[in-house]
Formats: sequence, C-alpha cells, structure tokens
Amino acid sequence: MKTLYLDLAMGAAGDMLAAALYELLNDEDKKRFIDDINNAGIPGVKIIQEKSVKCGITGTHMKVLVDGHEEAPSHHGHAHSHDGHGHDHHDHMHEDHGHGHEIHDHIHEEHKHAHEEHSHGDHEHVHEHDHERSHDHVHDHEAGHEHHHGEGHHGARSHVHRSLHDIEHIINGLNIPSEVKEHAREVYTLIAQAESHAHGMPVTEIHFHEVGTMDAVADVTAVSLLINMLAPDITEASFINVGGGHVHCAHGILPVPAPATAYILKDVPIYQGHILSELCTPTGAALLKHYVTRFGSMPVMKIQAAGYGMGKKDFEQANCVRAFIGEPVSGNNDKAGTCKNMASVDGTVKKEAEGTITELVCNVDDMTGENMGYAIDILLKSGALEAYTVPVFMKKSRPGMELKVLCRNEDKDKMVGLIFAHTSTLGIREYICPRYTLSRRIEERTTPYGTMRLKVSEGYGVLRKKWEYDDIAGVAKKEGVPFRTVTDTLCGYEKN
Repeated sequence: MKTLYLDLAMGAAGDMLAAALYELLNDEDKKRFIDDINNAGIPGVKIIQEKSVKCGITGTHMKVLVDGHEEAPSHHGHAHSHDGHGHDHHDHMHEDHGHGHEIHDHIHEEHKHAHEEHSHGDHEHVHEHDHERSHDHVHDHEAGHEHHHGEGHHGARSHVHRSLHDIEHIINGLNIPSEVKEHAREVYTLIAQAESHAHGMPVTEIHFHEVGTMDAVADVTAVSLLINMLAPDITEASFINVGGGHVHCAHGILPVPAPATAYILKDVPIYQGHILSELCTPTGAALLKHYVTRFGSMPVMKIQAAGYGMGKKDFEQANCVRAFIGEPVSGNNDKAGTCKNMASVDGTVKKEAEGTITELVCNVDDMTGENMGYAIDILLKSGALEAYTVPVFMKKSRPGMELKVLCRNEDKDKMVGLIFAHTSTLGIREYICPRYTLSRRIEERTTPYGTMRLKVSEGYGVLRKKWEYDDIAGVAKKEGVPFRTVTDTLCGYEKN
C-alpha cells in the first residue's frame, strides 16, 4: 500500500508542498509535470523549479511567476516587521516563509492603501473605517465593477479581485484531469470558508486579490496534480508546527496562527515551536486538511523516495517540508491521531496504541514530601495516567522537586486546576507527547494457588507476561509466605 508521509516540522505553504512532492517524481515525470502545469492555462502563471539549499541540505524551490513577476512580500511597499525579525508581509498574507502571497480577502482597509497611491479615473472612493462601507465596496465588485488600477508611481500591477465563483470558473477551465480540478475546487472552498469565518462575511462576499489569487491557484493546482501523479493510497503527516509570535497586516496585529489558518486546522494536531514566525499559511493548511487522512508519527515504512520542498526565508532550522513515499513494513495507520502497533511475536497486530498525551511539569521548593505525596495521590485518583517527582536544584542551589503529570489531552484543564490547588507552584509547563504503548490484556491461569490473573503486553515485536501484583500479594498474605516464594512457585505457569 503506497504511503505518502509529510514531515511538517517547519510548517507548510503551498509552494513548499509542491516542491517536496515534485522531488518524489522520477526525471521523466518531473519534466512532464512542469510541462503540464505550465500548459494548464492558469492566467498569467508560469512555474519554474530551481535548486535551493537550506542548512546545507539541497532541495527544490518552486518559483511562481504571475505576469512575469514573482510575488514578493513588499510588492505594494507594505514591509512590516514581525516581532523584530524583519519579516515582510503583504497586507493580509502571512508569509514568513517567503512562499509567495496566497490570498487577499477583499475588505476596505486593504484598498485604502492602494487608493491613496493610484489614480482611479471615474471611480470615487470614500475612505471610511466601518464595516458598512467595506460591505458596500464588496458589492460593487459583485456587481461587476472590477477596479483596474493602472501602473502607478510604485510600478504596481493590475489590481483585480475575484470571488470564489470566479476562481472555480478558472479552475474548471484548466487543461488538467477532472479529478484534479475537483480536488483543487474543494481546497479553495476551504480557504474561502476560513476567510468568511475570520471576517464575519458570507463566502459570496469574500474576494481575493488578483496576483495573490493566481499564485495560490498555481500552488493548489500544482499540489493536486502532483498527488494525482504520485497516486498514494494513504497520505499522512506529522503534527503541524504553525510557528509563533504575531503577524502585522492591514487590519492590525494578529496572533499566529492567523485566524483563517486556525479555522482551517480545526481538529488537526498543531503546536508552536521556538521559531517566532508564521510557518503554516492558509493555502498550506487547506491542502493538508484536504489530503491528509492521519496526523501523527511516521509509520514504519520502506522509503522509495524522499523530497525537500524549500521556503525562501532562512532560519536556524532548515526551512523545508520533507516528503517520503514508500510501502509500510507491517501494520497500517488509518485513524487520525492514532497509530497501530507493529506486528507482535506471532505476526499479528493486536491493538491500536494511544495517539498523544499531555505532560504537565512544574517546579516546587517549598512543599514537604507528605504534601507532595498527597497531591500525587489526588492526581492519580482523578485520572492522571502517571504522576511522579524528580529531585532538582533550583535558585540559589535550593533542593526542590519537579512534578511531572501525564494525562489524556481532554483531562488537561482538570489536571492543571488540581496541580494549582494542591501544590505551591506558580506556573505549569505543557508538552504534547506522541505516545507508543504495547497492547495489554488480562488472562486467567490455573495455578497451585487457584485461578490467578496474568497481565499480557505485546507489540513492536515484544511479548511480556507478568502476574498481577494484588493476586500474588493476596496469596502471600494468606499462606504466610514471602512474596518471592509465590512468584517462584508460579514460574512456568504463565506459559499454560
């Protein structure tokens, strides 16, 4: 079963995904893809693949030219510093990766900058900062009043805004397989719905900036065409690093992930790493949401090819999407957020392992051992999977305890409340941890002491058996013999 796996440790954007998938093709198919995508008929678009090196790793960057120009962050002169990192942003497009600007929702603040710098001929615009004015301006476009701003003193290209219906019309007219068109339409619908939700406007009133739209249509079409060519049976991906910090746009300062991206990634496992930049774009998020059937750790598989899709920006970590294609060794991953164990000793897969758990960590240096013991007892009785302490040295070499609590993700808030209530800590750290477990079951065995319970654990090529502690302790107490005497007597009965 051919499996495609995407490593998203540095997030994803449309062109990065396309480049990573492109690298999985053989030389003949690579040439065919470039010919097919450039002859697809995307208005004004040409795609060029070029070599790119990040942190010493060689990969591919997909350059998307719209009317001969590559979309640049500062195309309209709106260069905004992102948390002091100097990342440029183009109005509402969040492109710390430098992947090209994908979507421009059509709201009034965006036009205010453009109208102040360009001549409009017969069109008069009143620049008022209110939703009603923005709402009316959107309807002007729906009525067919496309505003073509000529080449201004900044050398800006034509400013046309298109609705979702317009984009679907473009996709429908492309010279690509019908199934690729269908997937591309569905991906763009996810984007439009997210922008609609973010701005509180109906999908029919959301419009996209011409150049950014063609760039995004190219990315969506390229990825859809590449997946069609690769034809994986299953597409899986790691958890998504969305980045951190804030993004500056025409409407103010927004947290990362941006509202549209966060909306698209509902029910998808995401996290924020140490890089304070937006790493996952709306187009990248929509492509992942549409194509990926499971998010989690990489399945055990024999790799046939690996690809590296590079972004433009440079970070201390290689700014790329990694793609792998191959065949699973044994077992399969088929449920979001979970993974199955490898074959057990007898060659069968027994049980699905858990997906992820939450680890809560805090330090204390002003609690007695008795108080901490009571707190741990409360946590375990309240559903914690594990709770324990590790001795640490804190400020001024004071001895203290680091409390670690493992819990199910859905129990996190309850555990946080209990930790604050029953310890003296002032802060708790949270980590999301992939979890690998052996399958477990209880079997009964007939022994010289009667029927006793045996715990059986297996998976990943391992088989373990252990007598239930309470049963052994009960027999030892009843017979008045040491615990070890009972275990020695039971030796061999676990094989029955």
